[in-house]
Amino acid sequence: MEITVRSATPEEAEAIARMHVRSWQAAYRGLFPDAYLDGLDWREWAERRRADISDGDKQVRVAVDGTIVLGFASFGPTRDDDLPAGTPELYGIYLDPDRWARGLGSRLLDALPPGPLTLWVLADNERAIRFYTRHGFVPDGSTKQIDRGGHKATQARYRRTC
Repeated sequence: MEITVRSATPEEAEAIARMHVRSWQAAYRGLFPDAYLDGLDWREWAERRRADISDGDKQVRVAVDGTIVLGFASFGPTRDDDLPAGTPELYGIYLDPDRWARGLGSRLLDALPPGPLTLWVLADNERAIRFYTRHGFVPDGSTKQIDRGGHKATQARYRRTC
């Protein structure tokens, strides 16, 4: 297996969306209602992924084995009003659940520009928090509430300063 990490192409939006939905369904089981997770439709996500790939402000990196999308990371300028404009934000790293705990998330993170970076993570997502903490992210005390499938959840903001 020869894994490559590179910029995503618009033609990969559907494959990214399919993998993204599978990742959500596995990672967030028990954090969001099963009915919500089971009802996720990759087709609805494909247009968002295509838009992200085409957006000049956002960047999307994919990890691929040949033409098979194994994971992706998206990042760009912060969406937070309390941070200086242009502060880089990691919008997410998602992997095919069959590829978890194999170093692929680290490779995607390493493919991002070095330096300061913020991200939001579900406060109850212990797996993700362990991953980000291993990579130098620390909570900065900011939290926000989100609603998915009629279930409210807390997100915590983490920062990497180097």
